[in-house]
Amino acid sequence: MGQTITSGDLVKKLGGELIGDSNLLINSVASLESAHQNSISFFNNPKYSDLLKSTKAAVVIINRVDLPDRSGTSIVIDNPYLYFAKVSQLLNPSKTLKKEIHKSAIIHPSCKLGQDVYIGPNVVIEENVSLGDDVIIHAGSIIESDSAIGNASVIHPHVVIKTNTIIGKNCILYAGCIIGSDGFGYAKDDSKWLAIPQIGRVILGDNVDIGSNSTIDRGALDDTIISSGVKIDNLVQIGHNCLIGENTIIAGCVGIAGSAKIGKNCAIGGAAMILGHLSITDNVTISPGSMITRSIKTSGTYTALMPFQDHETWLKTAAKIKRLK
Repeated sequence: MGQTITSGDLVKKLGGELIGDSNLLINSVASLESAHQNSISFFNNPKYSDLLKSTKAAVVIINRVDLPDRSGTSIVIDNPYLYFAKVSQLLNPSKTLKKEIHKSAIIHPSCKLGQDVYIGPNVVIEENVSLGDDVIIHAGSIIESDSAIGNASVIHPHVVIKTNTIIGKNCILYAGCIIGSDGFGYAKDDSKWLAIPQIGRVILGDNVDIGSNSTIDRGALDDTIISSGVKIDNLVQIGHNCLIGENTIIAGCVGIAGSAKIGKNCAIGGAAMILGHLSITDNVTISPGSMITRSIKTSGTYTALMPFQDHETWLKTAAKIKRLK
């Protein structure tokens, strides 16, 4: 159970138009189906119209066009899902940790630590590491030499940040991710493979989230760059020398091969694969499970399950295939 706020105070704080009772107590967010008398939920999909009519939620966040289907107290807003996210943040603030360094942490004396940092049990921080103010490093994480972490970034348990990695401000690295491991680079030597030293870095901009057990490889020569505002889900692999543009979002199990360049404000669906050395322009959406085999120069939605086409053409092809006997 999170914080408690009245429906009226919520609208004063976050905006929107309140229709109904301004004194309802709200202490949790919930789906329409699971909501109770002190929950707030949202509606933005006609698939759930029946649940909108039967929900027990105290308040429903809703678009004006859907308001006629709602009989109870509502908050009217253009983007119900975004508003719901803001409410959830408000009702479920992050736990405040005591700013301390656990006695079991191993920190090289050459490190520079900012003010009000938290360093948990069994953390290892090697030489010449720099931590900004309000950085949080949870148990069992390893920060290798010559790395830097910007102000207010959070490193969850068992993260490994390899040598000479740069993490920006307000980043969140979730449990088990590895940033800056060697890229997959080998040269053929007769019947053997010779490993090529990976001497580039990984650089994360500000406000970057990296999901659990995701891996980002350091560059072979140039740096691997994850720009500000990028959000990466769990179990994502990003190869060496990749560039991910600002505010791009990448869902789970995506694989991006080395030297691929992804533009700004892109959305890559789960389990999509992007071959190496390709370029994808800004504002591209790639459907889940797609295999991208050539560069994309025009913004839009692309589906590459069979075959690779722009999305509208693929829908027509799929319809024709279904009619084949």
